Amino acid sequence: MELKPGIVTLALYKGKGQLFNALIRAWTGSIYSHCELVMPDGRWLSASAMDGGVRAKRIDYKPEHWELLPVPWANVRTIEAVFENHEGKGYDWAGIFLSQLLGSGLHSERRMFCSEFCAVALGFTGIGQRYSPVLLGETVHRINRLPFVQLAHSLAEECTDAKHA
Repeated sequence: MELKPGIVTLALYKGKGQLFNALIRAWTGSIYSHCELVMPDGRWLSASAMDGGVRAKRIDYKPEHWELLPVPWANVRTIEAVFENHEGKGYDWAGIFLSQLLGSGLHSERRMFCSEFCAVALGFTGIGQRYSPVLLGETVHRINRLPFVQLAHSLAEECTDAKHA
């Protein structure tokens, strides 16, 4: 799938990456080790261990490294508000260990890890730390399959197509 301009997209990283990526994949039993929200303006938002925490950047999209899931029901204002509230805050190493590896659900209120940021930004507040990249991807995929979401997405695409015609 290619990036669709004007729509929020969940990007799931399946590239080789570094040792940390391999550990996440091994622990979750998934091909995914990281996730990002791609905004309509092309910014990629997430909390990144490599970048030191919550940040926005432009990523050179390589289809072999990413799986893309459109999130037509995402609220851009909510995502931006979560980002503005957490931008520059550090990566939650303790939270990823406690909530993902030990399953305790404990995490820092001041720091975030990637799937926690993406989940909270998509509206899953209070439980964001429970999501791994694969669980968040499965959740988005299931929501996207709901008939009313499919209908709303089809109508939105028709409106977008009409504007560009």
